[in-house]
Amino acid sequence: MRAVRRRHRQSKIGIALVILVMIVAVAACSIRTYNLNVKSRQLMEKEETLDNKIAEAELEAENLEAQRRYMQTDEYIEDEAKNKLNLVYPDEVVIKPNEN
Repeated sequence: MRAVRRRHRQSKIGIALVILVMIVAVAACSIRTYNLNVKSRQLMEKEETLDNKIAEAELEAENLEAQRRYMQTDEYIEDEAKNKLNLVYPDEVVIKPNEN
């Protein structure tokens, strides 16, 4: 009888230990899953930010390329000569507004 009770007690303790280990494992998995979800959201936000920066950089590159092409034209050279060097064609008349 005592042997049966002892085995019965040992099996209850064994089952309790198995249940406890399972609870700890489930809790650890749940915590890890939560942390991974948080990190995933952070990485997605960072990816979105970086995608926006890439789009801005591509737009700036396009603008710079357009400016570079414009700077290689005769129109740009004429504009710069007129604005910075005050040069004009011989048959042009320049009218400047009075600064008063």
